[in-house]
Amino acid sequence: MKRFTAWRRRPWAGYAVVLAALAAIGVIYAGFQPRPDRAEATATAAAANDLQNGKALFNKNCASCHGLNAEGTKDAKGNPIAPSLIGVGAASVDFQVGTGRMPAANPGAQIPRKAPIPDFNTLIDTDVEDPEERAVLERQKARAEKNLADLRAYVASLGNGPDVPSAQAVDPKGGDVALGGKLFRTNCAQCHNFVGSGGALTGGKYAPPLDKSDVTPRQIYEAMLTGPQAMPVFNDTTLTPRDKKAIIAYLVQTREEPDPGGNGLGRIGPVSEGLVGWLVGIGLLVLAAMWITAKKPKKLKKS
Repeated sequence: MKRFTAWRRRPWAGYAVVLAALAAIGVIYAGFQPRPDRAEATATAAAANDLQNGKALFNKNCASCHGLNAEGTKDAKGNPIAPSLIGVGAASVDFQVGTGRMPAANPGAQIPRKAPIPDFNTLIDTDVEDPEERAVLERQKARAEKNLADLRAYVASLGNGPDVPSAQAVDPKGGDVALGGKLFRTNCAQCHNFVGSGGALTGGKYAPPLDKSDVTPRQIYEAMLTGPQAMPVFNDTTLTPRDKKAIIAYLVQTREEPDPGGNGLGRIGPVSEGLVGWLVGIGLLVLAAMWITAKKPKKLKKS
């Protein structure tokens, strides 16, 4: 005890205690502090696994047409079979695969919309009463969403391109409907019809309808951003994000408007309505006249 008291009275004893306390605090703090390098390593490993899964999905579903390196393919005569995907971006993949257009069963003039394949079917309806069945469907949907995200990430890693738009960018509630109608009639109505009902093009191609509820605002935005098939690209210089949002607001409002007459007749205005009224009205009058004249008067009996 005397030795400890003598040691404590030495001039440097106070400094030693302070250094020991600081060292103990440092050790305790280091023990509880999160390791950013470990978190970064975990995130990097997860991203690498996602890219590997995306590459495997690409090789399974896309490489047969687009090439193992996504460089595109040609036939024996040099005609392109499938385009290169280098630089198309995540938005193009999300649109083409999410709408079922890709993978394409039979390449042709126009690749139609269809149900996505099971690996990428994010449209699975999970609203079922059976809890076990609902859990299975939710797992399938979650897996499909991850597969689509991994495929997007892999194709995006091959070259820079448009990214998937955010939920705020495609929200029709914040769009200017009047401006959207003007822009749509100027840039889109020539192919898609004034209200987005679609229309025929040359060479077996057609502009798909946009007035169906399965055409989501995000898909409309991605189509303008990437220009799929015969559609031109409307980048942010041609149509700003505000313009795109306005067009989406116009289409969503138009598709929700009721048809007072019962049948919209393509919703292209008084021309179609007048034509149908004329043909149906004149046709009924002609049939009525034929029915009246077909009745022969009965001959009067001689008394």
